[in-house]
Amino acid sequence: MMKKWMQILVLITSITSASTLLASGGFGEGGDGVSTMPAVTNAKWKTECGSCHMVYHPSLLPERSWKKVMTGLDKHFGENASLDAATHDEITQFLAANSADKQNNRRSSRINQSIPANETPIRISETRYFTSKHDEVSPNTFKRKSVGSASNCVACHKGAEKADFSESQVKIPR
Repeated sequence: MMKKWMQILVLITSITSASTLLASGGFGEGGDGVSTMPAVTNAKWKTECGSCHMVYHPSLLPERSWKKVMTGLDKHFGENASLDAATHDEITQFLAANSADKQNNRRSSRINQSIPANETPIRISETRYFTSKHDEVSPNTFKRKSVGSASNCVACHKGAEKADFSESQVKIPR
């Protein structure tokens, strides 16, 4: 009788714990079932990169991609975004240390796995992960004045700069 009672108690406790974890997005999960990215910050990254565009979370690309981006700052998507050596090195080290291949969360892992080892993309929007997540979005939507392009994450994902891409928070502007 006591053994049966203990089994029931363990079962109830397990169900309650699992329900609580799932309801809270436990195990590092976001509301869309994909793990959230860790909060990261670097003052120079935020200032230098954020002065022209949103700061893209480092775990959206692997280290090799960030290094390629950083070595081409004199021709950064049509602009000269060159930095002094110390700032360049600090931001490069920050991006590398927090890149998709250095993170231990499901979204970063999926991003990293979506990029073939022989490829080094410099556009997040050209990764297979991104295209699969946005396959239902018409290319014309990205061309809207209110969106601008696929690289303007904050147009639809208000929490993008904090690496919150949960589908429940998406609002596509008209």
